Amino acid sequence: MRRRLTAALLAVLLPVTACTLTGSSDATWHPAGEVTLVFGGDAHFHAEVAGLLASPETVLAPVHALLGSGDLALINLETPLTRRGQRQDKNYVFRADPVAATSLRAAGIDVVSLANNHTYDWGPEGLTDTIDAVRAQGVGTTGAGRDAAEAYAPWRITVRGVRIAVFGFDQIDELHGRAAATADSPGMAMATDVARASAAVSAARADSDLVVVMPHWGVEGNPCPTPVQKDFAARMIEAGADVIVGAHAHVLQGAGRSGDVYVAYGLGNLLFYYHPLYQPFSSRSGLLRLTVHRRQVTHAEFLPLRITRTGQPEAVTGWQADVATDNFRALRRCAELD
Repeated sequence: MRRRLTAALLAVLLPVTACTLTGSSDATWHPAGEVTLVFGGDAHFHAEVAGLLASPETVLAPVHALLGSGDLALINLETPLTRRGQRQDKNYVFRADPVAATSLRAAGIDVVSLANNHTYDWGPEGLTDTIDAVRAQGVGTTGAGRDAAEAYAPWRITVRGVRIAVFGFDQIDELHGRAAATADSPGMAMATDVARASAAVSAARADSDLVVVMPHWGVEGNPCPTPVQKDFAARMIEAGADVIVGAHAHVLQGAGRSGDVYVAYGLGNLLFYYHPLYQPFSSRSGLLRLTVHRRQVTHAEFLPLRITRTGQPEAVTGWQADVATDNFRALRRCAELD
């Protein structure tokens, strides 16, 4: 968590086009019960990105100011941070040195979701090493744990009196259940266990002012959410979620309102190797800055980014930002969001 930047400084650092719902994004004054959350997409430290760890504090430097422009910054971390473990039998296996966690702290990221199809790439040892490395940098984790009780528990924080609970749930089960946390083994909180995920969110609703759910879901390369995504979003809304922001597709997916709840199906990549994915769409991404007042999103801004050949993000400005924002708005149609 950090102090919000002054309005004058933001005017210099954020030359991007905002997609606004209602209200204003005053950077220095907050009515009671208001917080601003900044969400990013998938981040990992493989291929081109691994070379950046020679200077880990600068890996996300091009967007430090953007990530720091809210009260909390939240992303999906797709790389186990470990030097040990057993390589799992799957197509794509990621791993990075635990020093990568330093880049998260340097960027001002407050919490990462570990509920995804790569956290278990190096088995339970790799998963627990990742939790330890991230938490050692003062960054929270959600969606994974040393047992099911920890995995399904939310990350909690109070900001200006607002009690916030953040969940991560994985819907991409490449390891056929082996990565699911159990009563006595490490793993992830699974969206496929809808009953347990719903119960966890409902329990947090009872003692939280704001409930955030970060699912890992969808089909890679598909800008439209699947019926399975939409169904899980509906179940989370029914359970009491206020904000739902997903990841996994590696391309942008639609964002908007489903009744009173703000849903963003996917923000593309935040830090990701450039070459093998779904060009040009996998290099188009963005941050989502949401101002929430008493459970309601009063202001939503899409801050467009592009992924460069180093795998790093950079802000898109000028007319290109206008086009990117218009394209992002258009994705609401197949997402069936207001």
